[in-house]
Amino acid sequence: MNIPKHIGIILDGNRRFAKRLMMKPWKGHEWGYEKIKKLFEWIKEIGIKEVTLYTFSVKNFNRPKDEFEYLMRLFEKAFTEVKDDPRIKNIKINFIGRVSMFPEGVKNSMKELMESTKNNKKIIVNFAMAYGGREEILDAVKKISKQIKEGKLDIDQINKDTFGDCMYMNDDVDLIIRTSGEKRTSDFLPWQGHYAELIFLDKSWPEFEKEDLISCIKEYNSRQRRFGK
Repeated sequence: MNIPKHIGIILDGNRRFAKRLMMKPWKGHEWGYEKIKKLFEWIKEIGIKEVTLYTFSVKNFNRPKDEFEYLMRLFEKAFTEVKDDPRIKNIKINFIGRVSMFPEGVKNSMKELMESTKNNKKIIVNFAMAYGGREEILDAVKKISKQIKEGKLDIDQINKDTFGDCMYMNDDVDLIIRTSGEKRTSDFLPWQGHYAELIFLDKSWPEFEKEDLISCIKEYNSRQRRFGK
């Protein structure tokens, strides 16, 4: 089986899952967090080299106050405790997005997790936090504009490589999976996923299992990737 080098996952459906269990909607994010820890095991077993997880978008900052505060506490707790989780051995953790938007406690837990895993080389897991594809492109344009203004880059040198280097992440994605039954990418990795295969699952993220990941990879293998040829 041909394993995609880089898989993106839109972690959707946590709140709907909680509602079905007659719980407060935001409690579903705890289930989602537990599933991410299992995902660490699965990607090692399957041999996936890089995964990018759409965890929190720029638009998610508009969530109700109670849910937002709950999520911030959960993020800080999760990123602090996973630092010592044996499942992240050999996994390098990155955060991509406008992470400066987060409260200090969350930012500190992110920084510490990245620092503690920076020398891990075998697998990369990117958390897209305060992320938006349009925001990423706009930030790249600002970065390039600054380089031109400072005389570090000539306008004729701008191409897909120099532009890609100014993105949060310059690794193309082979496969994007979205859970919850919604059939859209919601501004997730428009640059990196320009030729990604898309798979939409009816299951919510807390219901996602290793067998679902393997099934998605098999579906990926069944498709002909022509890249415009």
